Amino acid sequence: MSSFEALVEIVARLRSQNGCPWDQAQTPESIRPYVIEEAHEVVDAIDSGDLSAIKKELGDLLFQVLLLAQIHSEGGAFDIQDVSQSIADKMVSRHPHVFDPNHVAGEDEGSVGAWEARKAKERGLDSSMMDGIPSSLPSLLRAHRVGEKVSQVGFDWPSLDGVREKIQEETLELEEAIENQTPDEIVAEYGDLLLSVANMGRFLQTDPETALRLANKRFETRFREVERLATNRNLHLHEMEIEELEVLWQEAKKKTD
Repeated sequence: MSSFEALVEIVARLRSQNGCPWDQAQTPESIRPYVIEEAHEVVDAIDSGDLSAIKKELGDLLFQVLLLAQIHSEGGAFDIQDVSQSIADKMVSRHPHVFDPNHVAGEDEGSVGAWEARKAKERGLDSSMMDGIPSSLPSLLRAHRVGEKVSQVGFDWPSLDGVREKIQEETLELEEAIENQTPDEIVAEYGDLLLSVANMGRFLQTDPETALRLANKRFETRFREVERLATNRNLHLHEMEIEELEVLWQEAKKKTD
């Protein structure tokens, strides 16, 4: 028995009558937040470069996949073998240039455009390119994916300069909404500006979700240093003026950069 097969049996036993009360009580809806959390922990581990952590977090995510499959198998819907077969069939179908010996490969066979074309064929005539983008994705990442999708049919700026001009346009429209003090308009224009900035990432070959995550990490590291400096000097942040905080911030940047 392989380690994977053993894990499948472990999950089934946890859900059995004599298993674990916590696992027995789970539903697809209750597992949803754990799936999201474990996926983010995998990303954190990848960012850390710690191979041991990546292995551990992948295992935790795999457990959630197996638990979901086990729950559905108990209702007779599908099991983990069906899940495996489904993704295997999909990968073979979307890579004819790899798996079909009779397929005549084109120059763009391995391109994103060719991949999207095969996905569109699978979806059928009544589907939308938007259907394949999960609504539960973080909004910044979803904005990036929406931009990627529509760019496949040429609905895009011709160059980085076009995006930069769009960002300037949206910034002016946001400033106008702020001056008019119209809350709904401010929300709309602020969203348009964020959407344009997210799309800029494609032209910079930078994933906006990753860029913002790294920026958050830098900010957190620097502010922790600000707190440390303040503590060492017996200063209280909530009692300090912004000019004093800025001095600590600049010092923290030098120490952490």
